[in-house]
Order: sequence, then C-alpha cells, then structure tokens
Amino acid sequence: MNEPLAERLRPKTLSDYVSQKHLIGENGALTQSLKQGLIPSMIFWGPPGTGKTTLANIIATESGRPFYTLSAISSGVKDVRDVINKAKESGGLFTTKNPILFIDEIHRFSKSQQDSLLQAVEKGWVTLIGATTENPSFEVISALLSRCQVYILNAFNKEDLETLLKRAIENDELISKKNVKLKETSALLRISGGDARKLLNVFELLISSFEEDNIVITDEIVLDKIQNNTVRYDKTGEQHYDIISAFIKSIRGSDPNGAVYWLARMIEGGEDLKFIARRLLISASEDIGNANPTALVIANNTFQAVSTIGYPESRIVLSQCATYLACSPKSNAAYTAINSAQQTVRETGDLSVPLEIRNAPTKLMKELGYGDNYKYAHNYANNFAEQEFLPEGLKNTTFYEPGNNARENAQRDFLKQRWKDKYNY
Repeated sequence: MNEPLAERLRPKTLSDYVSQKHLIGENGALTQSLKQGLIPSMIFWGPPGTGKTTLANIIATESGRPFYTLSAISSGVKDVRDVINKAKESGGLFTTKNPILFIDEIHRFSKSQQDSLLQAVEKGWVTLIGATTENPSFEVISALLSRCQVYILNAFNKEDLETLLKRAIENDELISKKNVKLKETSALLRISGGDARKLLNVFELLISSFEEDNIVITDEIVLDKIQNNTVRYDKTGEQHYDIISAFIKSIRGSDPNGAVYWLARMIEGGEDLKFIARRLLISASEDIGNANPTALVIANNTFQAVSTIGYPESRIVLSQCATYLACSPKSNAAYTAINSAQQTVRETGDLSVPLEIRNAPTKLMKELGYGDNYKYAHNYANNFAEQEFLPEGLKNTTFYEPGNNARENAQRDFLKQRWKDKYNY
C-alpha cells in the first residue's frame, strides 16, 4: 500500500472531521449554511495540514454537487475556462446546486488567472472554494475577494493531534496490526507544528522504523529516530512565527548582525520573500517612523524590488534594507499616536466636525455656516494660523508625542513654536 497515512485517514464526512469547530461545530460559521445547502463562494485561509482540501471535498460530497479541482501550481487561464465550461454544461446555469470548483493554493494564481474566475463566480456558474496559506488580502485580487467569504482554519491543537494519532493506531489498516502504545507525544507534536498531515507522515515513518510489532512511543525514541532537524525551517509552523519575531526584534533592538542572521535563516528555509519585505515595511513605520522617514521609502522600494527581481538577487536587497533599518534611529511615536487616537474614537464615538473646517460645496452649506472663519494657513505668516481642528470635547488633546531623537526633537520644537498655548509639547 503506497498511499500515505495522512491520505488513508482523510475523513469523508463532517462527523469524522477533526478540529475547526469555529467553522463546523454546533455553532460554527459554516454549520447552518451547510445544513441548508446554501454554500457561498469561499476562501479557506490557514497553514498547511489544517484540512482545507478535506473540508472542500466533504462539502461537495455532502451537498451532492459536482466537484472540479484545479491546482494553481499547474493550471493556467485555459484550464480555468475549460473547467468553467464543463461546470456550465453540467447544469450550473439552471439549478441551485451549482458545481463546486476547488482551487488549491489560489494565491499562486496570477491576476489574469484570478480575473478569469470573476464572471463564473458572479453569475453563479460555479461555487468557488479556494485554499491558501497566504493572507488573501495581499494575494487575492479585491474583485474576487469581495465575492467570497474568507474562513480562517487554525493549526491543530494538542487534543486534535492526539486524536489523529489514536485514530491511526486504532483504525489504520497497517498500523492497527501492530501493538503501538503512545507513552509520550510531546516530541511528535512539536515536530508537527500543528500540521496534521506532517504529524501523520512522521508517525508513519516512525512506526516503519521498528522491526518488531510491540512498539512503545516515547519522546526520546522520536527524537532519536526522527531527528530534531527533520524540518530545518518550517515556514508555516511555529518556527515561522518565532524567527520572524526574532528578525523584527533584532531590527527594533538596532542589531544588524542579529537581523541579517535571522534573515538568512528565513531565506535558507524557503520563506516567501514578499512576506519578509512586508514585515520590513511595517517595521519601518512602527519602529522607526519619523525618526527617519527615509526608512519607509527604502522599505517600500525593497518590496517593489523583491516583487520585480525575485530570488536569488532579491536577498541582497533584503539584506540592505534590514541592516539599514537596524542601524536607523528608532521611534514608535506614530504607532502609539494612531493607537491612542483610535482608542479615543472608540470611547467618544462620531463627534461632529467643527463648522469652520467643514467643506462647503453648496450655497445651502455656506448659509449654514460651513467653512465660516476658516483660516487658510498659507495666507498667514510662517504658513500658520492657530485654529481648532479637533471636535468639541477633545480640544487640546495630544495624540502625537514626538520621540527623543534628532528629527523628532526638531518636530517637537516646531510644534512648541506653533502651539505653545494649546498643546503640551
């Protein structure tokens, strides 16, 4: 039997499906839709091995709908159109039970390939189910995203993974013939990183390494037989989050050596280079901000360059940006300012815009006083005239506190000169 354990244990019904109770549990987001047979086009977003493909198959089976599948790795626009034409011919145009088109790794589709899906989804010729490990906000075009519900699938927790191991021991045609006792599971779960498919494949490899039929699984045995470095860098598991955290914290801590080391770990592990570039963009604003506004320009140009030239040359651009940001003066003043302002908005609601700074495009608005007494700054000395820009009730509130660095100290001096009687700078 050459079929992998993960495939042999793939659930066929929702009742057999493990995890994702927030979607298919008693009060799950998908539960009622599935019961009523009202299946929207949707995108499943989550790490590998969390059951995206399995759930799509079960939805098609239990709804009694024709099921077509494409892989974004090997399919082009012609393949998409061929499948859509087959779906239309199978009755999708004349029945509420329109076919389901499942596209694995939909984030790998180009814009033109995604565009080719729009009419079919809009007209209801197919119900699209896409699966992606990448944030669909970045990787799926907005027109297609607006036509789909996005459902997040989470990495399996400890209980879910142990349930799968027990199923393998009790129900698998091959493993159930052996006397397997799970004494410890920590090492297996750690290696899996919440990926059910990886867990079962590693478990099968482990069981096959024993010649005898009486097998006791301990953490020591797992680490001895399945080395700790089975996956040097799991770009979708725990290391993915730990290493990007170490990378950003090295930049925030002004350590270019730490930054370039963790960058190298990600590159060598096959991390998505655009993911790294996006995090550099965030850091340039969150951790550096107005202490060095050029950092955001460089980070944005880095993202564009990485998107244009690809690997391996883009590693040099990423290194330049990471070391530049690490060596830059730091400030989180812009980050804390927007956090403070948003919190105030949540607490105070929709306060009225002061009349003098409202727009007055019509005669009626002018008669109502919109724009009255507005001071056009450029008509005054130093291009400044003191006036009120905050709603009533928030006057003199300070959200932005410049950081203690050369550039923001200059900003503080500028603000003190302008607002010496209003804000506490």
